[in-house]
Amino acid sequence: MEIKEYKAAFEAILFAHGEPLEAARLAEVMELDEETVHRIAGDLMSEINTRPGGLCMVRLDDCYQLCTRKEHGDVIRRVMDIRRNTPLSQAAMEVLAIVAYNQPVTKAFVEQVRGVDCSAVMQGLAQKNLIEERGRLELPGKPLLYGTTSVFLRCFGISKLDELPPLPQKEEEARMVETTLEEVIEQTETAATEAVTEE
Repeated sequence: MEIKEYKAAFEAILFAHGEPLEAARLAEVMELDEETVHRIAGDLMSEINTRPGGLCMVRLDDCYQLCTRKEHGDVIRRVMDIRRNTPLSQAAMEVLAIVAYNQPVTKAFVEQVRGVDCSAVMQGLAQKNLIEERGRLELPGKPLLYGTTSVFLRCFGISKLDELPPLPQKEEEARMVETTLEEVIEQTETAATEAVTEE
């Protein structure tokens, strides 16, 4: 099979699959090694994202997905009768920032940082598929661990967590978390407003 045939197959698979698809799964199906899959997928992504059209291709960690271009969001919402985006609350942005920078984390850790109960906020973020369960901590009671999802990456326009804004360097420990939360909230609020729809 030639490279152009692999690209066509990848595009068809991603379109049909709809959700983010792991490179390992593509490699298994296409009988290729993962390095080759990433190379072909990278070339395909460049082609799709530079040609005119309503679709784009994104990389989310080790996954790839076909998406609609954001400039067509309004008409897509109207056609599908989706309610207008609603921004995340300040509390939700704070919880999301804590989880994103410290994952995997327990609810108790998030509540310790914020100083208040976060059950409802974390449940809301899980319903929006921005955070998910990541197993359990090997401690008495085996509390659940949480981390961010591929939806989180897509909503904030990043391919991997390494692309998050860096944490401030050694400052006063008491001010570090507060400063970080304020910066992350400010930098990501617009993206969240545009990308997260009300359930």
